[in-house]
Amino acid sequence: MRWPWQRRRPEPPLVQVTEEQDRRWALPRALIVLLSIIAVIATLILLSQVASFVAPVFLGFNLVIAVMPLQQWLLRIGAPRAVAALVAMLTVFAFLIALFWSLYWSVQSLVQELPGYSAEFNALYRETLSWLEGFGISQDEALHQLQAALSPSAITSALTSILSNAGSALGFLATLFVVVFFLAWDSMQLPARMQRIAATNPGLVRGIDRFASGVQRYWVVATLFGLIVSALDLVALTLLGVPLALVWAVFAFVTNYIPNVGFVIGVIPPTLMALLANGALNALLTAILFSVINFVMQSLIQPKVAGDAVGVTPATSFLSLLVWAYALGPVGALLALPATLAVKTMLVDRDPRLAWISQIIASKPAGHADGRIGKALAPGVGPRTEPPEQR
Repeated sequence: MRWPWQRRRPEPPLVQVTEEQDRRWALPRALIVLLSIIAVIATLILLSQVASFVAPVFLGFNLVIAVMPLQQWLLRIGAPRAVAALVAMLTVFAFLIALFWSLYWSVQSLVQELPGYSAEFNALYRETLSWLEGFGISQDEALHQLQAALSPSAITSALTSILSNAGSALGFLATLFVVVFFLAWDSMQLPARMQRIAATNPGLVRGIDRFASGVQRYWVVATLFGLIVSALDLVALTLLGVPLALVWAVFAFVTNYIPNVGFVIGVIPPTLMALLANGALNALLTAILFSVINFVMQSLIQPKVAGDAVGVTPATSFLSLLVWAYALGPVGALLALPATLAVKTMLVDRDPRLAWISQIIASKPAGHADGRIGKALAPGVGPRTEPPEQR
């Protein structure tokens, strides 16, 4: 016996989708995917055309966010807002001046050092010619190519052209310093503005907060590990007797910001210098020791310490390097992970319909929101709570 509410209700009839209806829905989906791909390609092409403006602006935005914890600490101990913003701005300026001066000094030192190894270069490409003859490559053709690519004059000319391109570098630095100045000045009112935005659009503030927290962890951890890696490389190269050890240590510090392939780029110049100055065995030891130090620190230890600062898979990280290097030029290689983090947190994570993208690219797929608002940029902002009797 069944009670009336236990009686089985008739199931609604199944709706069968015909092939014509399925084709009718498939066409709009295909158009949406096609238009999305075209929009992404058009955006990247547009960014590549205005990279000289976008790259310094986004880099300055990242650096101001990275020093925001220092500014918040100064505010907590009672420093005036103007003083806290000024200290944060001067910290960014000091970092930029030290970084670009060290790069300039490194390139200048290399330009002055390379002409002294002309004889070693000549011996190296003669040995290379003999090695290539074993593979059937003619000596005249190989000699022409090697003299054009490996001669000290060619490398010195390339490095000198980099130094002579001071106009673009000064324009980039001027834009970067101006952007940092105005962003640091505007940051004094940022907590109050974040509170007002959170009152009407808390989801947007959560996305901004996740992006800011990730950027802060990424830049701080990358900088600290870059200093550690460069110090270890300096000691190793000095013990091996490689010339310009300090230059290669500075180069390793800069390439530490490039994800995945940074240490591969950093190991090539000191290995070639060791080959010229000390021979093949020393070059082999240099490559092995340099690679071990950089691989262990950058690929094994640093991701564990950084945690979910960016939270994307290694494949996504490498693809983002290629995409942003195309869109923003050489600076895009340094900004690849922060730019990917911005797209992920501000566009993908905010839309539940795009959750499948996070499941593909995220290193640890999880929910979208963590329930906290404004902790990175506005420490006084938090989720609205009510007394127990009003819940």
